[in-house]
Amino acid sequence: MTTTRNTNSKSATRPALELRVGGMHLTVQRVPPWLVALVTTAGGAVGTWWAQH
Repeated sequence: MTTTRNTNSKSATRPALELRVGGMHLTVQRVPPWLVALVTTAGGAVGTWWAQH
């Protein structure tokens, strides 16, 4: 089966994350900035805690 994509369209965007595992297919179109800030802040806090122990 052939799939044709129109790459000239301004509405065509690539997903930020595409994960395929077996029959599951997860596509994230846009990652919210607040989620990026939350993950980096939590990662820094955990990394600091882990480095002190």
